[in-house]
Amino acid sequence: MSNVRRIALTAGEPAGIGPDLCIKLAQSVQPNEIVVIADPILLQQRADELGLPIALMQFDPNVPAEPGVAGRIVYLPCELAEKVVAGQLSTANAPYVLKTLQTALDGCLTNTFDAVVTAPVHKGVINDAQVAFSGHTEFFADGAGVEKVVMMLATPELRVALATTHLPLRDVADAITQESLLKIMQILSDSLQHDFGLKLPRIAVCGLNPHAGEGGHLGTEEQSTIEPAIKSMQQQGYDFTGPWPADTIFVKSRLADYDAVLAMYHDQGLPVLKHQGFGDAVNITLGLPFIRTSVDHGTALDLAGTGKASSTSLQAAINMAATMSSNKSML
Repeated sequence: MSNVRRIALTAGEPAGIGPDLCIKLAQSVQPNEIVVIADPILLQQRADELGLPIALMQFDPNVPAEPGVAGRIVYLPCELAEKVVAGQLSTANAPYVLKTLQTALDGCLTNTFDAVVTAPVHKGVINDAQVAFSGHTEFFADGAGVEKVVMMLATPELRVALATTHLPLRDVADAITQESLLKIMQILSDSLQHDFGLKLPRIAVCGLNPHAGEGGHLGTEEQSTIEPAIKSMQQQGYDFTGPWPADTIFVKSRLADYDAVLAMYHDQGLPVLKHQGFGDAVNITLGLPFIRTSVDHGTALDLAGTGKASSTSLQAAINMAATMSSNKSML
């Protein structure tokens, strides 16, 4: 089996920095084949605006994967509805964005691609186009027929998974049940084992309330929901501990004892991770039948076409997808 992985890269919101990042990424040699799913006219237009040389070559699935050549983009075409102006959103191109995602999804499900990496999309403009869209994670889960997935962000030093994702804070407590936690814990531990090569992952679980509920005086969710779920997983041989107060578990000396932290909600865990490694962080969807990673930032419309956008997070996402794919292929 070739060690070269074939990775789909969706170019994201066409008016944002996604096309810029694809072009910047292609300026350097890549050990794996990156197939950019985008309108080639857009890629050439943005490369001209950035003043970066690029050669476009259409993807042929019948040709074996080969490492990326500096200055060349291998692309799988999707056609825009209207011409793009960098930094200016248009609802007319919302179907184009979804088409790039569907193309990547189909390619992963048929094993054309070993993984998919996604540049950022703009959820607001897609919803303004009267298309219900809550994010990449939900799109891929629905398309793959998966009931439950887990969002995890990772840097070289820290991994943080989420029990809930994009919910208003007032809805978080009701969304956390023993049943949901058990599914999340199972997916998290299994993925760390299979995709990251960790034999018995050590996972710290945060409490929901300040001081992990202070023995029930600051909330009872720890006692009624989180602790029983942890004990159930421990009885099955998994290495989960907690619930830990979120304001102390992220201390560096304590993190050394764990491979990942399970936070109860979005802004409990991700501000810590992004402070620690913004720009090097990777967004990973666990529980899909294929590997999906993404950047840790948004569309940055104000940077589109300026040349100021950094491709560091995209390169990290590509590297992570390749590593996870290699780990999975060795099973």
